[in-house]
Amino acid sequence: MRTKISGTGMSVPDRVVTNHDLAARMETSDEWIQQRTGIKERRYIDPGTLPSDLALEACQRALESAGLEVGDVECIVLATLSSQADFPGTSFFLQDQLGAGEIPCFDLRAQCSGFVYSLSVADAFVRSGTYRRVLVVGCEVHSTGLDISTRGRDVSVIFGDGAGAMLVEANDDPDDPGEILSVRLHAEGKHAKRLWVEAPGSGLSPARFTQEMFDAGLHFPHMEGRFVFKHAVTRMPEVLRETLDIAKVQLEEIDLFLFHQANLRINEYVAGQLEIPSEKCFNNIQRYGNCSAASIPMLLDECVRSGRLQRGQLVSMTSFGSGFSWTSAVARY
Repeated sequence: MRTKISGTGMSVPDRVVTNHDLAARMETSDEWIQQRTGIKERRYIDPGTLPSDLALEACQRALESAGLEVGDVECIVLATLSSQADFPGTSFFLQDQLGAGEIPCFDLRAQCSGFVYSLSVADAFVRSGTYRRVLVVGCEVHSTGLDISTRGRDVSVIFGDGAGAMLVEANDDPDDPGEILSVRLHAEGKHAKRLWVEAPGSGLSPARFTQEMFDAGLHFPHMEGRFVFKHAVTRMPEVLRETLDIAKVQLEEIDLFLFHQANLRINEYVAGQLEIPSEKCFNNIQRYGNCSAASIPMLLDECVRSGRLQRGQLVSMTSFGSGFSWTSAVARY
């Protein structure tokens, strides 16, 4: 059974936070942030907005674009590193807001690679005949968990809030070229502490969170930036080539390359290594920052709605994230 992407959607908060806004709260500047990351602005939620609210809007748009209703979906897979609650997963709150009845749902945690990991699960579900239609969602609210001060500036300036969704369904129409051709996943857990949030966590004792942990800022993201950069620009080209080989597709045949939006400099470096023409790459980190598991579906939706990606064209989606994890997928849209 072939699988295809039949619909896409995205959602971001209305509140725009510029580099100048952050510079008013920490020792940084618009020039410093743009030079190192390529980011000009990002979106933050307003008080009262929930991650599932963003996911809901993205899903509704994906369903609409696919010409489907919630009742047509048979499973929901949601990727996130910023869960709405410790438990249950964000997918359960989304499932309720969608009015999805008893449709099964679950969260998948693979951080910035979470969406492609989830896409691989959906692809396997459909190919095996377990489900015909799976709603795949990436949803992140980073803004409520960032150290917006000079102490946290190296990490905090990078992240934004957003959600993206995709309908993956069976394709038994011989005249429809749409197909997910290959997906490859990798991980290297020995580097887990190079990019992580240490607390709160069940691995801490005698308490998951203490005043001392709070004072030390262990609940904020910690990143060894240069180490992450070095591994990202090595692993992303590797897995992209691997995925193309399995799909039996030449690099020159790809119409659109989508890279996870962690750092524009990483993406430019990777594209340069592979000699990919700039017109075949699309980035939106300049406007949204790093939305982790939501980045790739947000990219895809913007390209579909702007006409940059047409039915029948080939798209490559590649990510690198905490864990470490790195992934790539090739699909004929």
